[in-house]
Amino acid sequence: MTREPLPDTDPPTRTTDLRMAGEWLARHDLADAHPTPLLASRLAVRRRARLATYVILAALIIVSALVAISAFGGLQPHRPLPLLALAASVAGLLLAQSLLDRWVRRVDQRAGATLSRRAAHPIQPGWRTVLGRPYAIFAVATFAGAMALAASALAVPDPTVRQLAVVVLIGLLGATAITALQLRHLLRFPVVAEDEESLTADVIMRVEDARELTTPNVQWSLPVVLVGTAPGWWNAAAVAYLVLSLVACVALHARTPTCATVAQRAMGVR
Repeated sequence: MTREPLPDTDPPTRTTDLRMAGEWLARHDLADAHPTPLLASRLAVRRRARLATYVILAALIIVSALVAISAFGGLQPHRPLPLLALAASVAGLLLAQSLLDRWVRRVDQRAGATLSRRAAHPIQPGWRTVLGRPYAIFAVATFAGAMALAASALAVPDPTVRQLAVVVLIGLLGATAITALQLRHLLRFPVVAEDEESLTADVIMRVEDARELTTPNVQWSLPVVLVGTAPGWWNAAAVAYLVLSLVACVALHARTPTCATVAQRAMGVR
């Protein structure tokens, strides 16, 4: 990244973005690098996209909860209309996430077009660099555990519990599809960098975003709709799943290398 002084004539939003970019660099052991408009714009659009993704996932949880409430509101549990509405909502949220990723990609493309030069021998990080084997295993394990919990509830004779289990399954599949779309975007969009430091920052952004995606917020939240309605053995299994996955998540963040370390290793082997 160029070490030019920050201009004093930037509008307030640009000044704020540059300041936040400087703080981001300091957090990732790049305090010697000065933030550039390229990095500031890329980080700003990612913050907004991440917030929008949280809204999408929250909408998925809310819609799932509303469909679950219909099972207690006098509606016939076997009627497919609420489940069809949930499936349609999942499809709409997937479309929204796809459009969100396209917006981020378009911003990156415009930023790349303004570069006076490209970094020599740019890298295209693969999933082992961006996500890493430990985080990939954790993501698969938490998804499989949540799906197993919901599927086991289908064996309960109570039709209300079975309908709630179907709601949870649809919600989990939708959340997983949204995460898969985001990971695909992280792995496929081209590197945007003009020098060694901006190349390192690009890799750090990818690793940081990928690790954020593996946090199983939806997998922890959706099964709650069955708590209190499902049998005692299911409630005990749900609590065990939550505790074990939470411990694994904390240990994973504590024992794995930082995003900056991963990026530096990737730069060292390119």
